[in-house]
Amino acid sequence: MWGQRLFAGTAVAQSVSFPGLVQMDEDTHYNKVEDVVGSHVEDAVTFWAQNVSKNKDIMKIGCSLSEVCPLANSVFGNLDPKKIYGGLFSEDKCWYRCKVLKTISDDKCLVRYIDYGNTEILNRSDIVEIPPELQFSSIAKKYRLWGLQIPSGQEVTQFDQGRTFLGSLIFEKEIKMRIKATYQDGTVIAQAEYGTVDIGEEVAKKGFAEKCRLTSGIDACEAKKPDPNQLALRSLKNPIPLWGRRSNQSTFSRPKGHFNGRLTLDVKYETSAGNHVTFPKESLAAGDFNLGSNVSLAKIKQDQKLIEENEKLKTEKEVLLENYKALELKVEQTAQELQQEKTATMDLTKHLESTLKTCVGTRLKNLAAKVELLKEIRHINISIRFGNDLSDAMQVLDEGSFTTLASLNELEKIWAEYNVAQEKIQTCLNENEGNILIAERNEVQQKLFVAVDVFILEVDDLPLDKRLKTLQDLATSLESVYGKAKEGTNNSEETLRKFYDWQCTKREEFASIRSETEASLQHLVAWFQSSQKVFDLSLDEPLTSEDLIGNIDEILEKTESCVCKELELSLIEQGVIDKEIILSTYSQVLQKIHSEEKFIATLLSKYKDSVEFKKQMIDCLNKNPNVDYLLSIKKTLKGLKAQLRWKLVEKSNLEESDDHDGTEIEKIKQEITQLRNSVFQEIYHEREEYEKLNSLTQKWFPELPLLYPEIGLLKYMNSGGLLTMSLERDLLDTEPMKELSSKRPLVCSEVNGQPVLLKGYSVDVDTEGRVIQRAASYHRACGYAKEESGLLPLIFLFLCKSDPVAYLMVPYYPKANLSAVQASMPLTSEEALKVMKGVARGLHTLHSANIIHGSLHQNNVFALNREQGIVGDYDFTKSESQRASVNAMVGGLSLLSPELKTGKPPSASSDLYAYGCLFLWDDNVKSLLCSLIYFRSSMTAEQVLNAECFLLPKGKSVPIPEKEIECTQHSREDESKMESLDRYSEKTRNGEANP
Repeated sequence: MWGQRLFAGTAVAQSVSFPGLVQMDEDTHYNKVEDVVGSHVEDAVTFWAQNVSKNKDIMKIGCSLSEVCPLANSVFGNLDPKKIYGGLFSEDKCWYRCKVLKTISDDKCLVRYIDYGNTEILNRSDIVEIPPELQFSSIAKKYRLWGLQIPSGQEVTQFDQGRTFLGSLIFEKEIKMRIKATYQDGTVIAQAEYGTVDIGEEVAKKGFAEKCRLTSGIDACEAKKPDPNQLALRSLKNPIPLWGRRSNQSTFSRPKGHFNGRLTLDVKYETSAGNHVTFPKESLAAGDFNLGSNVSLAKIKQDQKLIEENEKLKTEKEVLLENYKALELKVEQTAQELQQEKTATMDLTKHLESTLKTCVGTRLKNLAAKVELLKEIRHINISIRFGNDLSDAMQVLDEGSFTTLASLNELEKIWAEYNVAQEKIQTCLNENEGNILIAERNEVQQKLFVAVDVFILEVDDLPLDKRLKTLQDLATSLESVYGKAKEGTNNSEETLRKFYDWQCTKREEFASIRSETEASLQHLVAWFQSSQKVFDLSLDEPLTSEDLIGNIDEILEKTESCVCKELELSLIEQGVIDKEIILSTYSQVLQKIHSEEKFIATLLSKYKDSVEFKKQMIDCLNKNPNVDYLLSIKKTLKGLKAQLRWKLVEKSNLEESDDHDGTEIEKIKQEITQLRNSVFQEIYHEREEYEKLNSLTQKWFPELPLLYPEIGLLKYMNSGGLLTMSLERDLLDTEPMKELSSKRPLVCSEVNGQPVLLKGYSVDVDTEGRVIQRAASYHRACGYAKEESGLLPLIFLFLCKSDPVAYLMVPYYPKANLSAVQASMPLTSEEALKVMKGVARGLHTLHSANIIHGSLHQNNVFALNREQGIVGDYDFTKSESQRASVNAMVGGLSLLSPELKTGKPPSASSDLYAYGCLFLWDDNVKSLLCSLIYFRSSMTAEQVLNAECFLLPKGKSVPIPEKEIECTQHSREDESKMESLDRYSEKTRNGEANP
């Protein structure tokens, strides 16, 4: 049982507890700190709280009670005050564990909710028995503030205000409880702290409680404790605060508290020396302060006052001592900081002294390095910083651009007229009117032929390939420099104007800075040249110091400034405004490139269409396609079918005769087989010819169905090439499939050596068209993907001439559906992955064509050769909603998705739900399948098809990173589904699952 497993650990813990006196270990529990959350307040010094470590247990208890209590029996007879019951809380109508405090009347009882501490008067009908596994200690504990008591004679109003004030400090807040002692009834005496706030002191400051006198502190505190039942009744009148099933219930927990007889207490005190001394309650009551002694009451009060003053002085002394130590530490830190500052100043002085000795040399060396870097930069093309590459690109675009062609405009105009003429013919139903429209179309066709010829000649003279290559290279070079262009830029003329203004300004600024740099360097060189004559002793007339040109310090400063400016302009990254201008211009240039590329692509596409049109017109101008070959095939088919029917009659007569010859019958059977093969061969030839005519009708000759209604081309086109008028039921050698004919007649046959299945659908005038339309949509989706469709292919659709029945021919795969395979020999993990991938591909094919399967179950999912999974077809007489309304089951689990059960229409998401349920027995892909069940709204069949588990060898599963699932967070309903699937998985592995 789930509850037994959940609370096994708690039950063991309870078995070793002692119900009597709570004896606390002094070394272990005194001053032990617990983190709790307040849940209920009784008075200004007494409250209930839950340990934060129990945050998960309360959720488990709530889940168990919600399952057990609604089905449990209401209590009757005398109620046991020590027993735990389930109570229905009136505020939220949820079940909680409770104990009966008092029987009010025959129908009403006062109860305490032991996991929260509050009380309520309940009807007996709202109190039920709960199983033994829920009979364990409460999660909430009763706490009493250390050293405080309710003042004697306190008024009711002040009492309620005290409860409200304490509730504001502790209710639903995480507080720290420093344990001092424990009463026998479980009440914990503790010091409460919320952050840096001492809750007991705050209550005492407000006057809602007073400190216990040291002479009889414990007795006084106990004396002030109100009767539990009276306090519970007061709480009912003034609940502070109300509680129910909170939105963040996992933050809280639940406990028990009970009152039994006289309270026994072990209390700890600390002496001034820090030693712990234990004073039992009895010794405090009649020990050190014996009221029968010779000491007068005045003397006792005087001694007590001295003790209090002594304690106050000790406290002040400790505070002063702490302040002294803090000041002493601060002085020491300040001295260390001053010493560090002094050392740093001396080091800096030494550094400056050594630097002054090499100041000139260092400056010249640094300047030389910068000048060397500047030379390298000047040799590198930095035109990109000023958008020169963009200017060059715009020049390329302006010089050889292709914007429009006169012949293209004329061609598009005539081509639009031609398309309108073709559409009129296609929608025409009258033959005479159709002939007029065909004549008009032919005139437009002649004009179009001439326009096409002119357009082709003009395009042949244009260097489109060369221009397209230039544009592609230009776009690639710009994208390699600037990256991806931003979208949505407008007002190209304004953007280009800003760019040109910005470029001119930057070029002027750069030219000015460069000229200043060159002038300052020349001035420095001139100074060095003149100084050479001053220091050259070999000259007859050396220069004096007054003859030097300028001040070297000013010259160096000027030169360094100019060189740094040019380096900064060349190296430092451009500002936000500069980047914005360049990137906006780049976007405009790239848009122009793409616009011209698109225009060239349009030209090339029109050129290709024009060449094809010209070729077709040369072959078909002024003549219609020939349908004689199709008619000859139909005539041949008619003769073959007549021969086949005659042979069938002849065979039947021989079999019914009394003296039939077995050799003759065998010969006739062979002839019948040959005739059937010939009939199907001609039917396939007929389909090929229909496909050719269909292509001509779609492209050039929409009048074919109107001119030749006898060939049934329009029906063929509407059915997507699936419908045939040449196939009949009596031409096939069929065998009834009774085991599969529960819903509709099914027969098995053979066509060209391939087993096929004929599905019969009863149709009338209204449903016949819908069946053909739905089957055609399925057939087209299957045909687009071809062999990779993952769908069961449709071979033929034909109508019975004698009965209102439509027959659908599909391949027959005996015992290959998933139900039969799992019943005979369940798929291995590797095989299951292959089959799952194929089924996902089939769903993807249908969903890409906007088709909802709606009827996915284990009997129409096939595992061909135990490795290729395909999706079977569905009932084409039913709509999506009708198909989805059938509640298929697998392993006791409904394949109907939750949204279908609420009446919502079927969708791709509901298909994926059924897909996930079908394969949940495979443990290796649990992560993917859980995603299908819980996150279907954000998943598609294509994402399932590309899941990592289908790419890994041996079916090894990897969780989907965007949707990591912790199944423990799911609802109880989903967990029950998982358990049902686990049971089904086990049955499947053991070969016990029903097909």
